[in-house]
Amino acid sequence: MTTILLIDDDERLATALREYLARYDLSLLSANRPDKGLKILAQDPIDLVILDIMLPEQDGFEVCRTIRKTSDIPIVMLTARGEVMDRVVGLELGADDYLPKPFEPRELVARIQNVLKRSKPSKSNTSVLNFELLEINQDLRQVKIDGHGIDLTTLEYQLLTLLAQSPGKNFSRDEILNRLRGVESDIYSRSVDILVSRLRKKLMPTQFIKTVWGCGYCFIPRSCE
Repeated sequence: MTTILLIDDDERLATALREYLARYDLSLLSANRPDKGLKILAQDPIDLVILDIMLPEQDGFEVCRTIRKTSDIPIVMLTARGEVMDRVVGLELGADDYLPKPFEPRELVARIQNVLKRSKPSKSNTSVLNFELLEINQDLRQVKIDGHGIDLTTLEYQLLTLLAQSPGKNFSRDEILNRLRGVESDIYSRSVDILVSRLRKKLMPTQFIKTVWGCGYCFIPRSCE
């Protein structure tokens, strides 16, 4: 059974979600404080974290930042206001998806399933992609620069493999969004720029992702160091 960790100070939400998620073979653990949530994450095998932004002691952004220091576990953030800046900051810190409150439980399940599906290694393509200092092992979902492994979030990895599988092809922002996350009315192209910027930093000093002005991005097979 897939285990989900909810970090949210609304204990009523945890009670309601636990019963609902069980219908979809999803087991829910919960913590009403960040320190408790981080302790559970360190001790128990967790497949995905649902993280509220508005938390006592420290906000969800800080918790997300702490998790990303040691783990690339999928994170879905809950935003009480659903404001664009909350989503932008969450994506910049490494969140894989977001959902404004209040939300329908079925939509949360759909997002969880989608993120978990994206985070699994591809079974249809088992090759290892090699480009100079960059190696992408799609069987193991591992990325190395000059032989050293780098930690990528689910979206960062999916973006890299999407581009690297078609070197030289120009991908528009809309095409990238649709290929990575499906068509969703509240997704905006700014999130692609954030993901690309984050991915480029992790791939340094190599530079494989080229900006195509007026279009989007493409992967070049030789690094322009």
